[in-house]
Order: sequence, then structure tokens, then C-alpha cells
Amino acid sequence: MLAPGQVGLLSGWGVFSTMRVADGVLFAFEQHWARMSKDAAALRVSLPPESEPVRRKLLELVEANQAYNATMRLVVVRNTGGMWEGPGSGRSSDVIALTAETKKWGEGVKLCWTPRARYAAGEFAGAKILSWAANLTWLERAEARGFDETILLNERGEVAECTSANIFAAVGDRVWTPEIGSGCLPGVTRELLLHQIRVPGYTIAEKTLMPADLERADEVFITSTTRNLLPVVELEGRPIPHSGPACAAMRTAFAAYVEEYVRDAGTRRRGDAERARG
Repeated sequence: MLAPGQVGLLSGWGVFSTMRVADGVLFAFEQHWARMSKDAAALRVSLPPESEPVRRKLLELVEANQAYNATMRLVVVRNTGGMWEGPGSGRSSDVIALTAETKKWGEGVKLCWTPRARYAAGEFAGAKILSWAANLTWLERAEARGFDETILLNERGEVAECTSANIFAAVGDRVWTPEIGSGCLPGVTRELLLHQIRVPGYTIAEKTLMPADLERADEVFITSTTRNLLPVVELEGRPIPHSGPACAAMRTAFAAYVEEYVRDAGTRRRGDAERARG
């Protein structure tokens, strides 16, 4: 049960991840848990020692909510610390999870710029923590101006990311995304494209990107768990190409990866069930 004196709720002291549920499978759960574990260690938030019991509980939630194709938010909130700590529950942290219908994002996004929004040199740059109010405020401002998202620049004027998505720029057969040193969050979709998914004919890598690099690119697209890959159709009112081959090829490769992951997870689940009966 949540309580008013729960430090993590009062101060945003905790970590979270947003996952995709595909045909009842928690897509890329291992990568989400690994990132949460890294961020939790940095913020001194206690995670359950083993991920498998958590995964099983999350699947029970999927079943209870009939959320077989949905979005899931997984949160770990710290319970102790600071002068406003309430009566102890005996737990150093609590795990909270909820599901929602997957949002329909449309066929493309219009982006604007937000300067000095990421401090790349900060100790917790790149950590996905519960203190998310700044991101929500920047997004709300962008939407009030008629945009769908905003590109966050760091203290050096470099491109970092969007409020809840990573960004890529394609020039010919080279596809670039800001390096971690920009202050961006290492999104799971970004990591899969960089390190696990091979797209024939294209090289995907990290490098420093400036706003002018995006403006000159052949294509720009964003990635996130809920969006997959989504083309950018406009930057600060300036139309840009959005029907090029790079994004299309990567969408196809990513969709194939998801399909294989879900199929393999289903096979493992059936095998576990047969062994349990056996």
C-alpha cells in the first residue's frame, strides 16, 4: 500500500521503465531490467535481487488486465531516507506496475528545439528516474505550440534526445544517433538497433550531432518502446524528407526482431509448462 511518507513518491526517488507487451510477452524485458538495475545502483534504490520473480508477477498483471498487446510501466520506488520519511513498512523499496492501451502515434512527428535541457556532464545524465516533471513540462510546451515532441539540446548545444524518445539521422547508407556522452537516455529500442539488429545496406553508429546535422539529413526518425520507429516530418516548421528508405528498412528489421523474440519467448513458455506438468 502506498503511503504519504513514502520518500520515493514525495521526491521522485526511484527508477522506472516502459515496456511493450506483445502477444502476452514482455518484449526485451532483460534489457529493461539491466538498465533499471544500473540506474537503481547509481541512485541507491534497492531492486529485488532476482528479475525472474518480478517478470512472473508482471505476467500475472498482464493476464489479470487482459493486456496482451499493451504498454506497461514498471516503477521501483524507494521508501526510506530524508526528514520526511514516514512510518516504515519494513521494505526498502516497492515495485509498482500498471498497464495501458498502446497509444496511436500517427505516421510521423513534428519536432521543435529546447535548448539547454540536458546537462551531459551531470552524474545522473542518462538515468531514467522518477523525477520526470521537466520532461513533461517541455513536452507540454511543445504541444501548446503545435508540435508532437521536442528535441532536447545539452549545455554544448548538441542534440541529446527527445523527452521520451531517442533520435536518429540518416545520410545515405549511414545512420547516426547521439552518443551517450550527449546526456541522452540509452533507450532499449536504440540499443537494439545499435548492437543487435542488423539492417542490410546500412551502418548504424553513434556520433555527436548538432541541430544543423538533423536539418541537413536525408531522413530523421525517433525511436521508443511505444513508438518503435517513427519518421520526423517537420523540424521547427521546416518540412524534411520522411519517406526515405533508411527508416523503412529499419522498421522492417525491427518488426522482424520483435516477431522472432515473441515467437521464441512463446516456445520457451510452452516448454516450461510441459516440464512443470511432466
